[in-house]
Amino acid sequence: RYPNLNTVLMVESLLKKHRDIPMKISEIKKKLPKKIMHQTLIIILEYLWKSGKIIYGPKGVQWIYTEPEHLKKMFENSLEV
Repeated sequence: RYPNLNTVLMVESLLKKHRDIPMKISEIKKKLPKKIMHQTLIIILEYLWKSGKIIYGPKGVQWIYTEPEHLKKMFENSLEV
């Protein structure tokens, strides 16, 4: 089963919030506000790894992506519709 966008964003948000320490998959599942199937979480983590937002090693999963400065500046003074 494939995840929907809300589920992907929920996992992204959790990993960004805890970016300073690697997290085991079991820890991620416990800290998520909603339950998620193991297979679905693996698909999300694979997507985030392929897109260069996380790394995965023996200590766990860790968020590494930082938004480019030019994008931050561009959205600073923008009007949200």
